[in-house]
Amino acid sequence: MQSRTIQPAPVRSPSVVLAIILAAQLMAVVDASVVITALPSIHRSLGFSTAGLTWVQTAYMLPFGGLLLLGSRAGDILGRRRVFTAGLGLFTLASLMAGLAQSPAWLIAARAVQGASAAVAVPATLTFLMMSFPEGPRRLRAVSLYGAVSGAAGSIGIVLGGMLTSWLSWRWGMFINVPIGVTAIVLAPRYLPETPRDTKSFDAAGALAGSLGMFALVFGFIRAASAGWGDWLTTASFTVGLVLLGAMVLIERYARHPMLPLGLFASRERSGALVGRLFLVAGMFSSFFFLTQYFQEARGYSAIEAGLAFLPMTVVMFAMSRVVPMLAPRVGTGRLLLGGLALAIVGMGWLSRISASTGYFPQIAVPMLFVGAGVGIAFITLTGRAITGVADRDAGAASGLVNVFQQVGGCLGIAVLTTVFVSATHAGGGESDAHVLAHGVSATLTGSTVSMVLALLVTLATRQRSSAVIHSAERIDVADAMAA
Repeated sequence: MQSRTIQPAPVRSPSVVLAIILAAQLMAVVDASVVITALPSIHRSLGFSTAGLTWVQTAYMLPFGGLLLLGSRAGDILGRRRVFTAGLGLFTLASLMAGLAQSPAWLIAARAVQGASAAVAVPATLTFLMMSFPEGPRRLRAVSLYGAVSGAAGSIGIVLGGMLTSWLSWRWGMFINVPIGVTAIVLAPRYLPETPRDTKSFDAAGALAGSLGMFALVFGFIRAASAGWGDWLTTASFTVGLVLLGAMVLIERYARHPMLPLGLFASRERSGALVGRLFLVAGMFSSFFFLTQYFQEARGYSAIEAGLAFLPMTVVMFAMSRVVPMLAPRVGTGRLLLGGLALAIVGMGWLSRISASTGYFPQIAVPMLFVGAGVGIAFITLTGRAITGVADRDAGAASGLVNVFQQVGGCLGIAVLTTVFVSATHAGGGESDAHVLAHGVSATLTGSTVSMVLALLVTLATRQRSSAVIHSAERIDVADAMAA
């Protein structure tokens, strides 16, 4: 007997529900990038060592990526609204403590708590979206906004970090979460639907293997970015991570109540959407990291100027949340996804031609518009494919998987393309520092282009004849979609 797909629950105000969902997702993803432009200021303010400074971001990414699967299952067992509110409350408190940090150890500890609490809260966001919006125009619009936020949040963090660091202090990159988090916590019990507790047994063995395996895998990527792929700790981390994740698969295969139902991978399109998301994020988020260095170190931009340089990409990504619901019923989400990926590949390939003397307009700003439009379309459609037809009982796991593949993709991209960057800059001896750095960034953007091409190939290999985000029996009427 097939499981029922997600049945939307009555909600008091869908717009408020969506605002809470988007705010939580935005805060969690933004916090991974908001410190990038602020790192020099944090270095001076707290007296970090050069090596220790990398932990400002690592301390957040490691528990966030490692605990996502466990966080998604916790919501299923204890009640999704209850777990979401608790995670968001801890995230808000940790953000306040990070902003008040007086030493490197204090800041790193607060960032680690931020990452762990984000892993608890974030998986519920997409679940609430599925619970609150019926399949059709309203869900497509909600998914479009969710996908746009997920895709643009990395660049938003860079813009926001640059503005706050230049105008106020790096601390405000942490403090800004507090009023948003408090507002969401107050509204959640009133507007978000609660789910009953699951009295079934907890898959402790699967949870332990999965969480430790994700920790090891994410740490391996982070370690590879700083110490190289041949480092013994990098190799050991990957080995342990793969062994533990393999053990988790075996455990889940025979568990009565698995933490991660393997049936979620039975759909070719869902599996393709998850892997495609990984490669897309690997190319996209790593480009933020290296372009920020290019703007500040090769072009001499201030923190705020570097942040504002990403605005064309960010604005267009958000604009796609209005465009996709209108285009999807006309051209089909399969064609729309392929078109979006192609557009992103063209833009990133064009952007990879930058040098130390490349003018911002049109050589940088225009390809950024292409990338923003293409990635915005791709994120929205990939998100829709990943959650279509998911059973009620698997909603938390499906939401967790979307965020797991996004987090792993970001770590993978940084790790691989850091190696590319180092190789390219070592080959640039005899030139000025600005030209060497620009050459390295150009090489990494070429790598980002290749990663996006892989996302396109995965999409082509896993597409099916019916590729709409909604089932054929529930096709969106064009007029309804435009009215929505």
